[in-house]
Amino acid sequence: MKKNIFSTKGLTKVYGEGRSAVHALRGVDLDISEGEIVVLLGPSGSGKSTLLNIIGGLDRATEGDAFFQDQNLCEMTDKQLTRYRRDYVGFVFQFYNLMPSLTAHENVELVTEIARDPMDPDEALAMVGLRERVDHFPAQLSGGEQQRVAIARAVAKNPTVLFCDEPTGALDSMTGRAVLNVLKDVNEKLGATVLIVTHAASQAAMADRVIHFADGNVREVVVNKNKLTPEEIDW
Repeated sequence: MKKNIFSTKGLTKVYGEGRSAVHALRGVDLDISEGEIVVLLGPSGSGKSTLLNIIGGLDRATEGDAFFQDQNLCEMTDKQLTRYRRDYVGFVFQFYNLMPSLTAHENVELVTEIARDPMDPDEALAMVGLRERVDHFPAQLSGGEQQRVAIARAVAKNPTVLFCDEPTGALDSMTGRAVLNVLKDVNEKLGATVLIVTHAASQAAMADRVIHFADGNVREVVVNKNKLTPEEIDW
């Protein structure tokens, strides 16, 4: 049996107050095992990104508990959450958030300077297939290459967990498959737990488990017994 890397109990998030309050999460109970690829699937506004932000240490719950291993993230101070994000978590977002005045190498190097046990920046870029592009600036790279730099930046921290929020949302199918292959390699070669938030049901085929969200809560958890490679996905 694999150990749980995340467990949430009654996790609730409310934005605003009174009649204008928005209930983004409604008492979510969820376990995620270490070393899995997990897809959080659901329409916009279903709560999946809010969950990702809370267990990623970027936001705080209104009520409930969220455990990373044996540590309750909901009881951490801001300083402790910063250390948690620095030491354990890598983030990949739909928009690449690269520094335009820095090369691919320099964008990745920024993160390695503060990480606990970082990879060499060029090693991380080679892992995502950009060995020959390390000295290029973001404007000299395609969208898919920029996303791979963003993944290399996250991977270079040697994270325990990689959080990906719509990582292929701005990409065409061919480039999107290349990015998903990189995430698959990160999971297999580094042993990182990978959580992917998406509204694209086809991408669920590459996951170990698929967690369906609707109206701020988990509606269904499906174990995927017949995983596909990104090349096999019907985009």
